[in-house]
Amino acid sequence: MRRFTPRRENEKERFNVEAWEPATELGKAVKARQVTSIEEIFASGKRIEEVGIVDALLPEIKSEIIDIASVQRMTRNNRKQKFRVTAVAGDGHGHVGVGAAKDVEIRAAMDSAINAAKRNIVPVLLGCGSWQCTCGQQHSLPFAVKGKCGGVTVLLKPAPRGLGIVASGPIKTMLALAGVKDVWSFSTGRTRTKYNTLMAVQNAFENTISMKGLSASSLAKQ
Repeated sequence: MRRFTPRRENEKERFNVEAWEPATELGKAVKARQVTSIEEIFASGKRIEEVGIVDALLPEIKSEIIDIASVQRMTRNNRKQKFRVTAVAGDGHGHVGVGAAKDVEIRAAMDSAINAAKRNIVPVLLGCGSWQCTCGQQHSLPFAVKGKCGGVTVLLKPAPRGLGIVASGPIKTMLALAGVKDVWSFSTGRTRTKYNTLMAVQNAFENTISMKGLSASSLAKQ
């Protein structure tokens, strides 16, 4: 099924910080300018429960729909059909998230998946780890890293500047939204399950930070 890209151009214009009414303490702190960067939230270990928090702190965030599938389940009366949507959100500067949702209507499922992706946003450690490149810019990853989710394993290897993203469609989209410009990607397992594939990439990003021995607070200072 082809990929959809709803609301990509209008997302930034539609969100109004002043009109946003936060429901959590963290959201109220963000609106009151007590929290001014998403790295502060990562450092505190608090969970993001409102989409408005991400929209306020990452105004350049974009989202893409990766997969839409029809799922069914049998009930005592008849067969119930829903649409399962997988989405990715990122700002292209070291922040990305994956989300999935189900609903009887495609539009509602798409909106819920995008919101889930924003709430699941994580930091991405960028660098220049290819032995073929010594530019020192943050265009790739600092070193090779592996991530896993379910039966899918993804290996990401830093590439020299100018090579581009060598990966399948869903992984390429996620890496681009994360801000990675040059990388080799190798995946094994049941990669047809796009959600597990994307979560394996997200797990690789998390492993990059843990292998570097960094916390979210030290990452924010880089």
